[in-house]
Amino acid sequence: MSELVIEGLRAAVDGQEILTGVDLTVRSGEVHAVMGPNGSGKSTLSHVLAGRPGYEVLGGSVRIDDVELLSLPAWQRAEAGLFLAMQYPTEVPGVALRDLLRASARTSDDADEIEEAMLAEAARIGFGAKFLERPLNVDLSGGEKKRNETLQMGVLRPAFAVLDELDSGLDVDALRLVSSRVEEATEEDGLGVLAITHYSRLFQELRPDVVHVFAGGRIQETGGPELATELETTGYERWVEPAAAKASAATLPDDPFADPLA
Repeated sequence: MSELVIEGLRAAVDGQEILTGVDLTVRSGEVHAVMGPNGSGKSTLSHVLAGRPGYEVLGGSVRIDDVELLSLPAWQRAEAGLFLAMQYPTEVPGVALRDLLRASARTSDDADEIEEAMLAEAARIGFGAKFLERPLNVDLSGGEKKRNETLQMGVLRPAFAVLDELDSGLDVDALRLVSSRVEEATEEDGLGVLAITHYSRLFQELRPDVVHVFAGGRIQETGGPELATELETTGYERWVEPAAAKASAATLPDDPFADPLA
């Protein structure tokens, strides 16, 4: 069994600290949901884990088993078994999806085997085989791009997948196919999942083992699947206000008139 272990992760963008101490462990086959309000740092977490440029890591550790990821470039993190399904998948003109997957597949050097896997994955999520010849994500709808990401995950078979709002842009049928495919990967391949989302609708097919409330750049509360349903009703107010107050207090200058002996 493998583990994705995040300990004390702090990170900043343009000098502003966004992640203020994230602690989280995902094991093979587990689904961890990360839910929180806009601006809480959820997407920053996914970008820092994947090694996207522009983020300054201030402290902490991210490991897959004995491999420390924070010191590695993005491609070596992927090689270690980490996959990111992006909230806004990048368009890559001139590079066909088929060529990308043939170059990236970790499971085999056999071109026929990779081709068979691509066709099988496309069929599982209702993604036409014609898209394998298309430049990566170019002129695709939002939902098609998310199916594209899911197909890549299925072919590459990572140890851990970070899903950054995989459900955005998907209609009901596409959401069912995509979330079901991820759930099947947890059962068939032992995929560990960190699913970042605003809505519990993703979990109609993809069943979370643990739900984390993320606010103020860190995990504020952890619970079972019922917590996702509760958040749909209550929202995030009871976590957002304390987190904001704590962050504000941390940035206040020392009081020059305070009694140093008090």
